[in-house]
Amino acid sequence: MDSVKWGIIGCGNVTEVKSGPAFNKVEHSELVAVMRRDGKLAEDYAVRHGVPKWYDDVDALINDPEVNAIYIATPPDMHEEYTRKAMQAGKPVYVEKPMARNAEECDRMNAISAETGLPLFVAYYRRALPYFLKIKELIDSKVIGDVRFVNICLQWQPYDEEVGENAKPRWRVDPAISGGGHFHDLASHQFDLLEYVFGPIKAASGISRNQAGLYEANDITVANFEFESGILGLGSWCYTVNKEQREDQAQIVGSKGRIHFSFFEKFDIKVETAAGTEVFNIPYPTHVQQPLIEQIVKELRGEGISPSNGITGARANHIMDWITGK
Repeated sequence: MDSVKWGIIGCGNVTEVKSGPAFNKVEHSELVAVMRRDGKLAEDYAVRHGVPKWYDDVDALINDPEVNAIYIATPPDMHEEYTRKAMQAGKPVYVEKPMARNAEECDRMNAISAETGLPLFVAYYRRALPYFLKIKELIDSKVIGDVRFVNICLQWQPYDEEVGENAKPRWRVDPAISGGGHFHDLASHQFDLLEYVFGPIKAASGISRNQAGLYEANDITVANFEFESGILGLGSWCYTVNKEQREDQAQIVGSKGRIHFSFFEKFDIKVETAAGTEVFNIPYPTHVQQPLIEQIVKELRGEGISPSNGITGARANHIMDWITGK
């Protein structure tokens, strides 16, 4: 594939800055068409972002002869179906995370990829961000010695639309659409990155409950997990604390020190060893998916290998299914 000409299915919020503009900023890549069920919103996106074509019908975009690669940015309930349609039309797929609602759907998507011989990529873009690559470098170079355990804590307050008399929670907390709640949306990023840094997780268990009753999905989860390397992990996620308790903190403890970092909100990496404390500040790029998209385009052109694909992407769903007892 000489030039990758992308079509986006579902040009919603995630595509406004994180991903959409990046397709035109990567060499040998171009965004040529977008689709949204609401045609007016699809047209508005196309006009604002300078995209030549827009559609309100998914089949029309998939079968556009100018489009040779598909980016699926819909909620997870449509990922499997649209992946199948795109690959049956002969087009590789880049799909948003989580890869699907559960591990079974992910496995079927990988089966479609294997049957058609077309690559499947997943938007676990932390695998290509300099901030997280620095953490991997620190671990690989044994700055903190042999890693003993990992501890992650994510505590967020409810979103405004989830509380009050006129509460209207969004699709992310509707399990029929998302597969779970905020845990599935955010912990998927965390487990994918942890496996990229430390290798496969061989066992995980936990407790997941709905305590506050703001929506159907569970709002609190605690878990423990073990990597094949012997490293152990603990995690807790709660999405119903007050804003003063908001926390996004992760800690990697080794035989010679520890690393503190954030998965979502901060740009500092603090390394503590006997020699003292060192802090690295590495902000995210404007379009956070651009480094991964660059790697995907290189693979489609036969020039490299993407760090995130359907096989690696499915792992996060398997781990979350183990923890939530699916």
